Amino acid sequence: MQLKVMVTGKNRKIASDISDHLITDRGYNVIKCASSKEALFERVPAEMPHLIIICLGDETWETVSVFDVLKECTRIGGITIIVIANDSDQKLFINHTKLERMFFMSRPVSLFALYEKLNEIEKKVAENIDNGSMLVTEYINPHANDLPPRKHILVVDDDSGQLLQIKEHLKEFYEVTLVPTGEAALKYLVKHRVDLILLDYMMPVMNGPQVLESLRLMPSLADIPVVFLTGVTEKDTVVKTLVELKPQGYIVKPAKKSELVAKIIDILG
Repeated sequence: MQLKVMVTGKNRKIASDISDHLITDRGYNVIKCASSKEALFERVPAEMPHLIIICLGDETWETVSVFDVLKECTRIGGITIIVIANDSDQKLFINHTKLERMFFMSRPVSLFALYEKLNEIEKKVAENIDNGSMLVTEYINPHANDLPPRKHILVVDDDSGQLLQIKEHLKEFYEVTLVPTGEAALKYLVKHRVDLILLDYMMPVMNGPQVLESLRLMPSLADIPVVFLTGVTEKDTVVKTLVELKPQGYIVKPAKKSELVAKIIDILG
């Protein structure tokens, strides 16, 4: 079967070599991703690969901590992580990572050992598909083009766990796009149209109210409904903001599926 594999890490030579082998020898769908928190935060929830291979090289605790953003992704999506490292980088990774489960491979990489592990992952993925297929039957809807398009929700939050959880809640009913910052949201909205924005109230650099103020100043975006996502401690401040900026409301985190869907239906129908 064709696994979807993401390859990342500072050691670009090993990352490139492994990517080439996985494409040539195994025919996998290989995604190369920069080893930055922003790139991983954006691409992993969007791609949801079966496997992430991290190629370490001359690491520090700061570069190792970048991969902590994968913690919620692996927990929700069941992604396997393989870390390729020498002894010193492996010890550094173990001492500073917040990831809960991973496999280590030493350098130079043994393709035989790697492929053995990939065979296990393939089998696991295939079993999950087979188990689900007994409960699912295919139906091709001849009237699919007659159905109204799914509403598009943009979720803005600097907490990867919150983003992934909200996507899990909404993906059954809506098209969902995730971005980690207010700046990224505004950049996305310049090129894409959405029907509603779920906007974290407290974010670094550019918080929710600042994003909403910017939207209100842009004629093409001013009419997009906005719902704040807020913690319990910020509730009184948010209520004051409701009066000043007039968003379509707020939801207290962690947001329940029923509350999210009900609020969106109330606004969009």
